[in-house]
Amino acid sequence: MRCVQGPNLPGLMCAGGMAELFKTTARAVVKLLAGVQPTEVAALADAGLTAYHAVRKAVTALGPGSSAVAVGVGGLGHIGIQCLKAMTAAQVIAVDTSEEALKLALSCGADHAVIADGDQAQQVRDLTSSGADAIFDFVSEDPTIGDSVAMLRPGGTYYLVGYGGTVTLPTIQLVLGEITVAGNLIGTNPDLTDLIALAQQGKVVLHSTGYPLDAANEVIDDLRHGRIRGRAILIP
Repeated sequence: MRCVQGPNLPGLMCAGGMAELFKTTARAVVKLLAGVQPTEVAALADAGLTAYHAVRKAVTALGPGSSAVAVGVGGLGHIGIQCLKAMTAAQVIAVDTSEEALKLALSCGADHAVIADGDQAQQVRDLTSSGADAIFDFVSEDPTIGDSVAMLRPGGTYYLVGYGGTVTLPTIQLVLGEITVAGNLIGTNPDLTDLIALAQQGKVVLHSTGYPLDAANEVIDDLRHGRIRGRAILIP
């Protein structure tokens, strides 16, 4: 993800994804244990890898007594919560606008669920006293950016995972609070290998629904209208 030429993302920079066959390289292939079906772990190579890569950066800062917030419990967020529980000692707080998504968060191991009703930053601060050590923004649209930073304690880190919004923050807020903003893009081959190991140990479980390849347009419509919980998998 830090190649000089930039990332070469299938489906964005080159053709791929929604086809019966896809040309790739050996570096993108991970061996699965006997009995594991590709459809069971397919989303780990994208959503899972992105969430794992962000959480891995924060491991040393999230020891006993620490707290982390997952903003958005969708395809990335529900995996991020499980990675946080498997890899850190942090108290995990999930924030979302949907009650159903928060139920998913609790089933994934979140310690607290906070509805995003405009008062979520204060609710998080009430749960953590001085704010969270780390915020993982799996949405990263304009409304979540300022709210996410407001949930941090002094010296905390805002992990920007999703994209779509614009980060516009008062510099004095960042300087006085010594806030760090960390961008995250996908992950490495070793990251994926480690994540697959967590999944095979039962520590990360994907919530996904399989669809036939010819239903691709229906799946996209469901995604746009928020009807998918977890991740959708197209099966050729």
